[in-house]
Amino acid sequence: MWSTRPTTLCLRSTKAPTSIAYILNGRYSTHSLCRRPHWRASTTQHRLNSTTTTINGATYNTDSWFNVPQNIIDKVPRRLHLQKNHPVYITRQIIESVFPAPTYKYHNDFNPVVTTHQNFDSLGFPIDHPGRAKSDTYYINGDTLLRTHTSAHQADVFRANLSDGYLISADVYRRDEIDRSHYPIFHQMEGARSWDRAKISNGDVAAAIRSDLKKLPTHSIEVQDPNPPFHDERNPRQAEHHSPAEAEAIAAHLKRSLELMVVEIFTRAKAAAVKADPNFVDEPLQVRWVEAYFPFTSPSWELEVYYNGDWLEVLGCGVVKQDLYINAGVPNQLGWAFGIGLDRIAMLLFQIPDIRLFWSQDDRFLNQFKGVSDNLSSLKRFVPFSKYPSCTKDVSVCIKTWFWLRSSSAAGGNTKANIHDFHENDVMEIVRSVAGDVVEDVKLVDEFTHPKTGRRSMCYRINYRSLERTLTNAETNDMHDEVNKALVEKLGVEIR
Repeated sequence: MWSTRPTTLCLRSTKAPTSIAYILNGRYSTHSLCRRPHWRASTTQHRLNSTTTTINGATYNTDSWFNVPQNIIDKVPRRLHLQKNHPVYITRQIIESVFPAPTYKYHNDFNPVVTTHQNFDSLGFPIDHPGRAKSDTYYINGDTLLRTHTSAHQADVFRANLSDGYLISADVYRRDEIDRSHYPIFHQMEGARSWDRAKISNGDVAAAIRSDLKKLPTHSIEVQDPNPPFHDERNPRQAEHHSPAEAEAIAAHLKRSLELMVVEIFTRAKAAAVKADPNFVDEPLQVRWVEAYFPFTSPSWELEVYYNGDWLEVLGCGVVKQDLYINAGVPNQLGWAFGIGLDRIAMLLFQIPDIRLFWSQDDRFLNQFKGVSDNLSSLKRFVPFSKYPSCTKDVSVCIKTWFWLRSSSAAGGNTKANIHDFHENDVMEIVRSVAGDVVEDVKLVDEFTHPKTGRRSMCYRINYRSLERTLTNAETNDMHDEVNKALVEKLGVEIR
């Protein structure tokens, strides 16, 4: 759970950089009036009488936990981080260049289907953690799911013990809100560096780590790091496992390594900006370390970068909880780990304004990055090709809080939902399943609870915008009608 994307129970604390926040408009023409609309969702693979589902060529048993819609299943094989010349692939390349082999081994093709033990239990997630909820996670059955983070493979990689360090890049899956910076499939990179006490002849682990630190390149950027390497109350070291000198040495190696990564990313971002505008004037790069909490590291930090007039949260990191090494069968090891969202960095690097574009197969998008994988110095900013306004529709639903429908929500895969179990992600999932990537964002714009009846009314605004083709008003109306029907069928709401 390294990603800065919050769960639906958390408040967003970091605003998106203004440099990636402008609107990409849709295109209008008349030729689509003669064609069958392309927006209709494919038939759901899982039926009530079905006990299996096929994902990426493999068949899995399903049960009442199954909640993966066909539009998600269809995209699993895409694996954008392995698609040469794709912005996500290029971003992965840039980061990997900072962590060279053989010290670091790259793992880029792990299966996205994992067990609940891999995804949660091996990392110490409590049984009641919100990330385990069916409203947040895509389940195949009660024991199997689509990974929600690259950390699902952390224990397995530690156990294999194939290298001193590793990088895992992968597609990850979460039920989430709909807007230009969120998508139910995104990409993360997880990295770690470990030292083995048994391999250090004199037993001075801190000295060995400091020696490796001296081998790293230096940089000249301004770093704000006002807090101590650890704090017994705010950001504690693992006193039962690490000496103060060891904790300090691990933190120093971690911070230098990730600062070098940030320098590489933002140096290339500046070069791309200068290509787009020769008069571009950049301000000196600044980074700062902020104390944080993650369930599998301590002490922990977030790294922020001052970019385009604001502090941008880039990644989370920390000293690996020793229990993870112990449970993986390598108790003599200790080290650090980090996680970073590749999509978010790619949006910043290429100035891509809408995360849906990553899934585009339009040549006007893909051709802009041809050859960059073989020549990273040719990287340049994305040039928008779609400039017309969107089509916005409102849907008001009256939730009957007094009317019992089912004992579990639509998030669990049922065709009818219990209105008491209503979750906003259910709305998002239904809209996305019906309209697909034509939906730019869905926002709750008004809500009201009747003081006498207790009936709750909610109004969601759906913004339809195609990035690649025409959207007519008639087509959008038909699509919106289908969304309303699906909301009634799946959530048991009353359309006002």
